[in-house]
Amino acid sequence: MLIYQLETDLLFLISSQFHLKAFLYKKTFFDDKIEYIKKDTKIYKLYKTNNLMKKDVNNETKKSKNSELTIILPCRNEQEALPFCLNQIKNILDKHKINAEIIISDFSTDNSYKIAKEFATENPELNLKIIKHNKDGYGNAYLEAFKHISNFSNYIFMADCDGSYDFNEIPNFLKELKQGNDFVIGDRFSRKLEPEVMPLTNKTGNFLLSGLLRLFYKTKIKDCHCGMRALTNQSLKKLNLQTTGMEFASEMIIKALKNNLKIKQLPISYKKRIGRSKLKAFSDGWRHLRFMLLYSPLFLFFVPGFFLFLLGILSLLWFYFTNPKIFGITFYTHPMFLSSLLVIIGYQLIIFSLFAKTYAITHLQEKSYLEKFYKYITIEKAIIFGFFLSLIGLIVFITIFIKWLSSGFGSLNETKASILALTLIVLGIQTIFSSFMLSILGIKER
Repeated sequence: MLIYQLETDLLFLISSQFHLKAFLYKKTFFDDKIEYIKKDTKIYKLYKTNNLMKKDVNNETKKSKNSELTIILPCRNEQEALPFCLNQIKNILDKHKINAEIIISDFSTDNSYKIAKEFATENPELNLKIIKHNKDGYGNAYLEAFKHISNFSNYIFMADCDGSYDFNEIPNFLKELKQGNDFVIGDRFSRKLEPEVMPLTNKTGNFLLSGLLRLFYKTKIKDCHCGMRALTNQSLKKLNLQTTGMEFASEMIIKALKNNLKIKQLPISYKKRIGRSKLKAFSDGWRHLRFMLLYSPLFLFFVPGFFLFLLGILSLLWFYFTNPKIFGITFYTHPMFLSSLLVIIGYQLIIFSLFAKTYAITHLQEKSYLEKFYKYITIEKAIIFGFFLSLIGLIVFITIFIKWLSSGFGSLNETKASILALTLIVLGIQTIFSSFMLSILGIKER
């Protein structure tokens, strides 16, 4: 009866942060009945566990409150390099007296997790969090780590734990953030690289993709795939990062540019990694290129669309008014079918670029010159223009039909005019219904 009364007096709570059962108790009751608690083994174990847990929670909270910096290390089978990196980080933090928490986002199948746990045990003064998960992918590693960043941490430093990056750069990155920069990224190519440090395929791919990034997004970043970078906690919240693979590196830069973050590049050294590389040059390179194109409708849709449309219009008019002779071959009507196809495809791609840009303006808060353009080009004007194009095409068809009637339904040589009429009608219909779609996309969210 006494034990039942004791159990009734205990209040059990579920801790969402530590996933352990904890309880509160009435101190006066426990002072009187502590001997009875000890007699009940199950309750006594809970009592001891709760006290130990409270000490761990208090210690971790105290460490987190003192941490101004969060260091995130994505880890996948880095058992050879991880001890070197952790010791280097520890020495840097001690030397410069930096209060930091270290988060290891581990999705390894080797002994990396065990090594990290042992290091944490041997260095209890470090605020080291080891996040174990089974989500493969460079982006996933960071997305999982972001969930465990302390609310008290103002700055975030990121780097691979493969021994290729020099963690002595941490104070330099932290200094730049404290001076008002929102995002700091390393530049590995500003210093001479040893020949064996980076394979030629990786170096070439980085050069090409970084060049495209500068072209597409009008930035001066020279090394867009550098894994050593830092940003403020406030800036991270603005980016809303989503990608799970290697394209995560590109997404972070592109969204930093879209959000007008103040970006700084720092020259850093780069060494040959410890252990086997997991980078897949061609597939990872394609993921980067694909993401850059998806976020740049100008180069994905408009540029190829405008080129095809212009080529189609010029060749259509050329074949319509003349029968050109190229390499001794005279061309008559059939090339106009290809010209018409180029016009229609090009026009549709241009419309797709307007769709993408409109969505970015209304749903992603992107600033664009098109906002002024939309004030003058309304849905009503677009419908009138589309109707006018289709009407011209219809008139041409009616004219051809009248000629056919006049000839007694005989043969006609009006193929060129028919192709022209067909093209105009298709463009008109595309314009009318695309204007409605643009209006739908143009509805702003509150």
